Amino acid sequence: MKFTKMHGLGNDYVYLDCTESGPGDLPGLARRMSDRHFGVGGDGRICVRTSERADFRMEMYNADGSEGEMCGNGIRCVGKFLYDKGLTDQTELTIETLAGEKTLELHVEGGTVVSVSVDMGEPILTPERIPVLGAGESFLSRRIMVNGREWAVTCVSMGNPHAVVFVPDVDRLNLEEWGPAFEHHAIFPNRTNTEFVEVENQSTLRMRVWERGSGETMACGTGACAALVAAVLSYRARRIATVKLRGGSLTVRWEESDGHVYMTGPAVTVFEGEWPDT
Repeated sequence: MKFTKMHGLGNDYVYLDCTESGPGDLPGLARRMSDRHFGVGGDGRICVRTSERADFRMEMYNADGSEGEMCGNGIRCVGKFLYDKGLTDQTELTIETLAGEKTLELHVEGGTVVSVSVDMGEPILTPERIPVLGAGESFLSRRIMVNGREWAVTCVSMGNPHAVVFVPDVDRLNLEEWGPAFEHHAIFPNRTNTEFVEVENQSTLRMRVWERGSGETMACGTGACAALVAAVLSYRARRIATVKLRGGSLTVRWEESDGHVYMTGPAVTVFEGEWPDT
């Protein structure tokens, strides 16, 4: 079974062409292939499939085998995978995900895709749709207790759930302690991704992320979008900003005219190989 290892800002996945057929036991395969000691290594596995309602469909599993609704870095690499492998010659694509259809604009140089812009759609702020347990129309800067400490949390869904927390110094945070505590907190019925965000200025955010099912990752595209939305809603940032992550930077824009969030960043092929387990 042939695979391609790709990453967006170090958020890395193993990609499979499943347009004609696909392997069985997808959760188990994701766990085995994602293992960084005994497998290929990655934050998860993504299958590219045909779609009846979009150009293609993206199916992703986290490193622990759980299925994810959406991945911003992952979907950028989907666009590069499809174009570079000749599965499409279009530079604008629609991709079906569990979080709905997303539109990609591919930026091509020298015959290969170097970066991708994604229309991430409108952020979801209603607690029951995120989901997070709480009444009202939004969950903005609400205080919750996590492991005996009070935190102000803003919850946003970009097709998957995010808890955004603003901190004064993101580098000093013990993410190994706080990440799992947020992910498995009882207030999040489906667990959550957590973004710890430091505001440098109104156009620059620094962020570390604990991803549901994968732990700390080098970057999270949907998380960067959620962080900007939370920063705008709390008057910490303008509607367009650079979000600095451990693996690099993304440009994120929350467009006032249509309410959609747009994300632009790189997509990189690392290597290709064959996996013996079918």
